[in-house]
Amino acid sequence: MEIKFVAGFGPIVRDIAGSRAFWGDGLGIQLEEAAPDYWTNDDLQGVKAFGLWPLSQAAENCFGTATWPAEVPVPQAWMELDVASPEAVNEAVAELEGKGYRLLRGTRLEEWGQTTSHLLSPEGLLVGVTYTPWMHEQE
Repeated sequence: MEIKFVAGFGPIVRDIAGSRAFWGDGLGIQLEEAAPDYWTNDDLQGVKAFGLWPLSQAAENCFGTATWPAEVPVPQAWMELDVASPEAVNEAVAELEGKGYRLLRGTRLEEWGQTTSHLLSPEGLLVGVTYTPWMHEQE
């Protein structure tokens, strides 16, 4: 078997209204109701990376410690949404905070050159709003 690309990704939701608000209004992904309470967007570009990220590393990245804090729900998956520039990461962070979403960690330039920020979605996904320069060079 040879996997060519990620054909789809999405959270399993418990609160459709909260999830629609986060993914649609918060992050600006245009969603259409394809079936009762099933919202989709089939026009987003594909995934450029797939990785198994250990929880200890995610905790270190978000909180500066190898242990995930007990008071924060443990994420079930991670997803990074790339924006046009490092400045756009800052703008996205300000917009999300302005809408009441709590960031786990604000904007930071990582040692490998990626600009990142992280928050937790209502479904428990660790969501990064990022700028990954080498992925934009491929465009």
